[in-house]
Parts: sequence; structure tokens; C-alpha cells
Amino acid sequence: MRIGLQLPYFNYPDVPGTVARITKTAEEGGFYSMWMMDHFFQLGDSTGPVEDPMLEAYTTLGYIAALTEKMKLGVLVTGVIFREPGLLAKIITTLDVLSNGRAYCGIGAAWFEREALGLGFPFPPLKDRFEMLEETLQIVRQMWDEGNNGAYQGKHYQLQETLNHPQPISQPHPPIMIGGMGEKKTLRYVAQYGDVCNLFFYIGIDRLKHKLSVLEKHCKAIGRNYDDIEKTVLGQTLAPGELESPEKVVEFCVQLAKIGVPHAIFEMPDAQTMKPLEIFAEKIISKVADL
Repeated sequence: MRIGLQLPYFNYPDVPGTVARITKTAEEGGFYSMWMMDHFFQLGDSTGPVEDPMLEAYTTLGYIAALTEKMKLGVLVTGVIFREPGLLAKIITTLDVLSNGRAYCGIGAAWFEREALGLGFPFPPLKDRFEMLEETLQIVRQMWDEGNNGAYQGKHYQLQETLNHPQPISQPHPPIMIGGMGEKKTLRYVAQYGDVCNLFFYIGIDRLKHKLSVLEKHCKAIGRNYDDIEKTVLGQTLAPGELESPEKVVEFCVQLAKIGVPHAIFEMPDAQTMKPLEIFAEKIISKVADL
């Protein structure tokens, strides 16, 4: 079992220093991956009011890449409306090259209308956003195919040439994670275009098993090997009502392993104190490593 850390909060007195300390503590403690949300406003829910500090995800990951050597790096997940596909492919390629092959490409249809309209991004209907997502998946895969620099003509995006030099270090390309649990479109896109799925563990083990069974059916329908797709889950821990103790985290990881999920990504309150990261390093990561 691999353990990842998502960092959704930046309301620290010393933001650069605190992010650096969290990053270094996580890598030294054995975390496999580190993730940023792709938001410009805080979410206005349990994570905090919309006015709370929020850093741009890829700039932050570039900073983190320079501080680390081993952890995989990704955005969970990039909102398709925020960056044109050609630009997104170049951003992730750059992160992958400068991190020596440690980038994921996380992407989804976007959902937070307030921040989009607030900052002047387009926010078309969900049907159109899913069309944009599928075209973006096609474009990034084409740009990461060194032998295919040709044009792309879609409904939403038109590229005269998909030239992308240098190519990523990760081969055949940075793993493409498609975030979301929709059974008709999102999981079908994972089967057709993705390398990684991301589900939310608040739905519980039984519903996670169901979502994975739907993904497996989509894979069978197109002749894709289901086992080639990395399964990940995201949730909060070491918080009231959210896997409050190390023992509960370990127990949940055991359950995840039994249903074929090898990568659990956690948000945790008070990461800036380093205490939750130390708890994971001392009481969780080593115990679940062989699951």
C-alpha cells in the first residue's frame, strides 16, 4: 500500500517555510506521493471559507519538486476549464522533466462554479465540460506521442500541430489520473484513456467495490486490462469522525488492499504542526507497506 498526502490548506504565517517543512517531513517519513487541489478559492466547506489563502497548484508543485527527490507529484485534479490542453500538456511535461519523471497528470471536468466565474474562466454546462475533458485527454495523449505532431480538430479545441519537445521522462507518458466516480462517463473515460482512477473513500468499502466493478465492466467492453489501471482513493484522516486513530487508518488500508486499491491519499488537519505526518511515519506507513 502506497500512502499519499494532499495539501489543501495554506493559511500559515510562513507559507513558503511551512510548505517546505511539510514536504520534507513527508518525504523523509515515507510518503509515496504529494498532491495539490486545483482551486483558486478555498472551497467554502469544512476546509475553510472561500477567502482563505489558496496557491496555484502547478507553481506550488514546481516548488515542491525542487525540495524532493522521490515523491510522485500531481494535481488532484486539474479542472479542464482552467488551462488549454496544449498548455496543460506542456506544464505537466515540464514538471515531469524537472522532477526527473515524477509527475502525474490528474484531470477532471471541474465543478466549482463560483471560482470559475469569479476569475473569468468559462463555465459551460456539464455536458460541454465532459466533451472538453474527453478532447483534452485525446490531445495530451497525442502530444505525448513523439511520433504524432499532427493537427487535432475537435469540437472545442483545434490545434494546428501538437509539437511537444522535450517529451516527458515518464514513459510512455505521465500517468493520466481521471478524477471522479460517475459510472457512465468518468469511469468509461478511465477505461478508455486513463492510467489511474481516483475515488473518494467517504462512500465506504461496499460502494468503492461497486465503483471498481463498474470500471472493470467498462474495461472489458473495450478490451482493456483492468489490472493495468492504478486505483487510488482520497479522503481525510486523523480528524473527528474521519478515521480518527492510526489503528483505524491501518484497518481501512487493509480493507482497501482487499478490494484491489494500492494507493491511498490523505488530507489531514494540522499538517503544518508535523504531528500528523510523524504519526503516519511512525505508526502507519511501515505497517501497510506490504499490503
